[in-house]
Amino acid sequence: QVQLVESGGGWVQPGGSLRLSCAFSGRTASINNMGWYRQAPGKQRDLVASITWGGGTMYADSVKGRSIIQFDNAKPTLDLQMNNLQSEDTAVYYCYLDTILRHYWGQGTQVTVSS
Repeated sequence: QVQLVESGGGWVQPGGSLRLSCAFSGRTASINNMGWYRQAPGKQRDLVASITWGGGTMYADSVKGRSIIQFDNAKPTLDLQMNNLQSEDTAVYYCYLDTILRHYWGQGTQVTVSS
């Protein structure tokens, strides 16, 4: 059974940084891509960043230039480094894994940016 477990969320002041991590376990079919979504209260779930199995990355305009997504196949974990966090980054962050057979979600980790 495939499981995705996020960690690294929490409270941070504006301008601060967080590193989110998503640990994968279980065997999967061939992977297309993986990444992070976020959902703020009362809003839809939006894609933040993604990375393909080949290493190609994509970032939402809202985080471009201050975020880095990385996949460590040896562990395996998917990390999202976020810098210069602002109040609008407050949300629940979900990692996902997209394979040729199905899509998997983590349970989410809360990120709160406030002074």
